[in-house]
Amino acid sequence: MKNIFLYSVLLFVTLFNSSCEKVVDIELDNSEPKLVIDAIIKWEKGTTGENQTIKLSLTNDFYTNEILPANGATVTVTNSSNVIFNFTEVPNTGDYVCDNFQPVIGEVYTLEIQYDGEIYTSSSALYPTPDIINVEQETVVGISDEDEIQIKYFYQDNGAEENYYLLGVKNPNKQFPEFGVVSDEFFQGNVMFGFYGSSETEPGITLDLSVQGISKSYHNYMNKLIAIAGSGSGNPFATPPATVRGNISNITTNSNYPLGYFFLSEIDTVSYLVQ
Repeated sequence: MKNIFLYSVLLFVTLFNSSCEKVVDIELDNSEPKLVIDAIIKWEKGTTGENQTIKLSLTNDFYTNEILPANGATVTVTNSSNVIFNFTEVPNTGDYVCDNFQPVIGEVYTLEIQYDGEIYTSSSALYPTPDIINVEQETVVGISDEDEIQIKYFYQDNGAEENYYLLGVKNPNKQFPEFGVVSDEFFQGNVMFGFYGSSETEPGITLDLSVQGISKSYHNYMNKLIAIAGSGSGNPFATPPATVRGNISNITTNSNYPLGYFFLSEIDTVSYLVQ
């Protein structure tokens, strides 16, 4: 079975040292800020899924890590029965929260955001997710001839349909979670697994392992983001070198499209104590 390697979706800004003593300032043209919409609704298994958050921000200059919150938006999600769920901003944070959301597998939801005189919208169904059924740990000799702990966690694919998955690992020794995407193209109906190996995995720490059923389009979107992250090519809070468009449209000004994605699914997470 093919190993599934997990890569960090978030990029790091790397500062390069130069042997030259002369400082050269390069002026870069700053584009107009774009709205960034993080509207991934995750229904954690075993919970009601009532508490959800949508994050809105603006792209910033290339040489800054500062996140600019998009304040004052009106954010709603509506189901197919025209039940409206209002997401209200935590003041001045860009975080819009809802405490009465009703997640239903297969239900279609529509996102609408009104911000700065423009309307953004998208629709998505809520996808199911298999349970994590087992976790295995193995210690192997790594490429530096030092012992490395490797983790596999298993889940059952539904053989009656084409499936795509987003796999995640939160390692307390790393600043950001790591992600990878996979399809069941070669594993239809079989038990599949996520594979994680890192030199920063040590006995006594707890890893949060997750699997999330996703659509083919979201799989392709995340695959592109992961590829950009792997290149180490820039600042995630500015416009990426190759703009990755999501599934959200600006129906007021089509050319002023946002960045980000709207998607809903279950998610199964297991906390694993490394031995």
